[in-house]
Amino acid sequence: MTEKPQGDKPGDDSTAEEAVLKAAEEAVAGGASEELAAAQRELAERTADLQRLQAEYQNYRKRVERDRLTVREIAVSNILESLIPVLDDIGRAREHGEVTGGFKSVSDNLETVVAKLGLQQFGKEGEPFDPTLHEALMHSYSSDVTEDTCVQILQPGYRIGERIIRPAMVAVAEPQPGTQTTGTPDAETPGPDAADKADGSAES
Repeated sequence: MTEKPQGDKPGDDSTAEEAVLKAAEEAVAGGASEELAAAQRELAERTADLQRLQAEYQNYRKRVERDRLTVREIAVSNILESLIPVLDDIGRAREHGEVTGGFKSVSDNLETVVAKLGLQQFGKEGEPFDPTLHEALMHSYSSDVTEDTCVQILQPGYRIGERIIRPAMVAVAEPQPGTQTTGTPDAETPGPDAADKADGSAES
């Protein structure tokens, strides 16, 4: 009767294989984790680069648009400024009743066009004098005003938006010296009778 050779138990080979597979899986998992972490770091760096590039591009677009608008405003301003003498001639002709017929149609169209381009006329009689808007060519005193007032517009002013192209040329009237309104003198400045009464009260 032959005996079976002595050896490992039947389950030993499978256990060893499982251990080897587990070790291999752990090694692969460890390598995959490192590769995943590296990929995530690279993705974060690329995302930051993309965001930075996008912000720079947006700033570039804003600068280009701002420069384009500035160039347009300067060009329009130069054209409108050259038309102001023509508008002055039209205004003088209108004052003399010479703006009639075809000339009236042309002048009206011109004034409409320059207004659409942003040119605004300013300066009216009776408005307070403002040295940032008006240039005083004549000066007088008047008892009819309580502050420096534009009493005559010698030449209208023009502006585009907040930019003054030409100040209004005006005649200014100041309040007549001694006619400024004051408060109630009886209440503010005691008269001589009040002073005498105060002295009498002090003596008693």
